[in-house]
Amino acid sequence: MPRTRLHWEILDRRRLHDGFYRFELLKVRHERFARDWPPPLSRELLVQRDAVAVLPYDPRRDVVVLIEQFRVGALHAAEGPWLLEAVAGLVEPGETPEQVARRELVEEAGLEARRVVHAGAYRSSPGGTSERVEVFVAEVEAPHSSGVFGHPDEHEDIRTVPMPAEDAFARRARGEITAATAVFPLLWLEAHRVELRRRWLEHGDGESE
Repeated sequence: MPRTRLHWEILDRRRLHDGFYRFELLKVRHERFARDWPPPLSRELLVQRDAVAVLPYDPRRDVVVLIEQFRVGALHAAEGPWLLEAVAGLVEPGETPEQVARRELVEEAGLEARRVVHAGAYRSSPGGTSERVEVFVAEVEAPHSSGVFGHPDEHEDIRTVPMPAEDAFARRARGEITAATAVFPLLWLEAHRVELRRRWLEHGDGESE
């Protein structure tokens, strides 16, 4: 069934804050499914650059590498503000999403990607933020123990957490992994792992997919 194409317009836009992120107050109106136009709406919008999330996966050992770091958005979460996530970062001007994935793997986890497969995209919270995240799974040689990475000048303190893929799937299912950057690629890998592992192991080193 084709999507209904409705109309919308921005009547006013005010910038409330301009820092690492931009925060705007919009006055908008949009056509409803009944084809009429309701009164204008006021909406706050957190404006973010496009981002990339990449899950490192070692098909030979069947191990994923998650990262753990402090997150201010989870200060009052029951599990605390240190979250298990996939590697992630913002797209810089002139970069492709795959280039970002490969760069962030080195910076945040000390890992070099062999092949990279695109696993989809998601919008994290479209009711209030413009963020769109491209998601990848990357073939890596997983470390046998944790390490600490990140840029000290950016106040990054990132610990790698290698674990068997099955353990990661189980922790996600129990609600112990809640960051969308990890949940999305873990769900994708759980659904495609058998075929992806067979393909990567049979064909040796190859190109990104």
